[in-house]
Amino acid sequence: MLDFKKKSKLSSHLWIIYAVTIVLLAAIWYFQWMFGLVMTIVLAASFYYSLRTERMLLKEAEVYISTLSHRVKKVGEEALLEMPFGIVLYNEDYHVEWTNSYMNQFGNDDTTNIGSSLNLFSEKLIPMIKENKKEFWFDYEEKKFQTVIKKEERLLYIFDRTEHSELEKQYYNEQTVIAIIFLDNYEEITQTMDDANKSQLNSQVTSALNDWASKHGLYLKRTSQERFVAVGTKEILQVLEEAKFNILDEVRGLDGVHKTPVTLSIGVGLGDVALPALGELAQSSLDLALGRGGDQVAIKEEDGKVRFYGGKTNPMEKRTRVRARVISHALRDLVKASDNVIIMGHKSPDMDAIGSAIGILNMAKSNGVEGHIVFDPNDVDTGVYRLIEAIKEEENLWQHFTEPEEAEEVITDRSLVVVVDTHKPSMVASESILNKAEYKVVIDHHRRGEDFVENPTLVYMEPYASSTAELVTELLEYQPGGLKLKMLEATALLSGIFVDTKSFTLRTGSRTFDAASYLRAKGADTVLVQQFMKEDIDLYVKRSKLIERAEIYRNSIAISAAETGITYGQVLIAQAADTLLSMNGINASFVISEREDGRIGISARSLGDVNVQVIMEKMNGGGHLTNAATQIEDTTIEDAQNLLKDIIDEYYEGSETE
Repeated sequence: MLDFKKKSKLSSHLWIIYAVTIVLLAAIWYFQWMFGLVMTIVLAASFYYSLRTERMLLKEAEVYISTLSHRVKKVGEEALLEMPFGIVLYNEDYHVEWTNSYMNQFGNDDTTNIGSSLNLFSEKLIPMIKENKKEFWFDYEEKKFQTVIKKEERLLYIFDRTEHSELEKQYYNEQTVIAIIFLDNYEEITQTMDDANKSQLNSQVTSALNDWASKHGLYLKRTSQERFVAVGTKEILQVLEEAKFNILDEVRGLDGVHKTPVTLSIGVGLGDVALPALGELAQSSLDLALGRGGDQVAIKEEDGKVRFYGGKTNPMEKRTRVRARVISHALRDLVKASDNVIIMGHKSPDMDAIGSAIGILNMAKSNGVEGHIVFDPNDVDTGVYRLIEAIKEEENLWQHFTEPEEAEEVITDRSLVVVVDTHKPSMVASESILNKAEYKVVIDHHRRGEDFVENPTLVYMEPYASSTAELVTELLEYQPGGLKLKMLEATALLSGIFVDTKSFTLRTGSRTFDAASYLRAKGADTVLVQQFMKEDIDLYVKRSKLIERAEIYRNSIAISAAETGITYGQVLIAQAADTLLSMNGINASFVISEREDGRIGISARSLGDVNVQVIMEKMNGGGHLTNAATQIEDTTIEDAQNLLKDIIDEYYEGSETE
């Protein structure tokens, strides 16, 4: 084509030359006719040759263009029909009008799918088109396809992305996972062991972990007597999760010379992040697992999501009070350095929250610092009504109870906010006060959840403890030169222990009785505690109606769903759950009812065989292994009950596969 253009340009130049030549030839004929004749003959021959050449060039051009057009048309047809991806034209009824040969692999017909509905490819394709989606992925015969939708042209482009998907899956599966394994109670168990028994225990634990790591392809390295580091992949982690991390049960079941079993806590970090960040995720997960009482696995992803496995045993009570003494001295230093101390428990405070707050208030006053207990008089359950009335009669104590709005006025840059009996910002009495505080202390006995006070200055969380009141009582014991606890203050603390232990029947250890003994020595009145815990007869009847509606699920679980339209307080349904748990043959109890705020409340209790904390966490709640609760929005009692049963079924099925 390029040569033809060049020749055409050359021909145009010749015609110009011929025109000039004719003018010159006319002049030659005029002056020398013989020479003009010769030149005329030469010019005629040249003209004939040029004309003949141009015709030949035009003919060649026509042939070239015709051949090129045929080739382009043929290539276009072949490209359209033989493209390595699908092309589908469909009509207004979403039926196939035309496809290229690539689409013959779909359907039962080996040659054509014309006339078939687009449901042939995927039943979700037509709804995606109607929703004006630009792209849709579907699976067909173990292959994965990407569909690009051109709705205006009623045209689909379908690409086979199976290899791409497999490569993406392989990349995901081979991402690095770091796990930190910690022996929860190694130090306590080995304190009284001789070298031979300690060596035997180390050998048993190490052998079990090495066999487990070798079986699943993990790299395992012991970094200290009670700590291991494991490195694996996401694919390995998935297998471990399917097995519910049965290494927890295996280590717990080791035949040792000590009566107390060894338990593991495992923190796992995963995500598409750098190795240092992955290690930090693993350490953070381990801290979370230990904060929840140990004997469990916490897996944290890069986006902060956490999932848990295990947690079947009650936390082991610590045999040393060193930590309590250290925390007490650290808290004293923080109190002395602050302008004032603002103390608050959770919303709708119970005996434990109020008693703990009073204990911290005594600590602040002992160190010469002003203290304020954040208290909302409109958020008081009947369970603490009598205690509050008794506090109001003690002017020196009641004057330190401050409403949230007033507490916000006294907070300064150097105020110390102490949160007791909860660690979740969403549950504190005043979240705005918490957000304003620069120095924060958390004292709690609940197992740690994902939601936690941000950047606390000091944390004292011991899930083994019966109550926060027990922890605060121990802290008070190590306050040098503190003010003597008054009778009502000591009684409030003892009331918190009484309520959370169900009168010393659940979650009690030797240190629980030590704390109670200390409070009794400081003047705590057990008769007054019983008066605080008394209930009205109408509440007793109301609770009895809840118990009457209970049904037995899975042979040993009591589930009571209140009548629709009748609201119950959280304390009342908790008491109903406690009563159901005391029945013969009941290992766990759940009570469901409507609340005055429009949500559905569920209170859960167990004797330890069923981890109600894990079950409630599935419903956005939390608590202890034997004591947990949740509140659900935008649902009904019936739906909440069905969801609860599904989660219980899942819990039992997971336990059976371990």
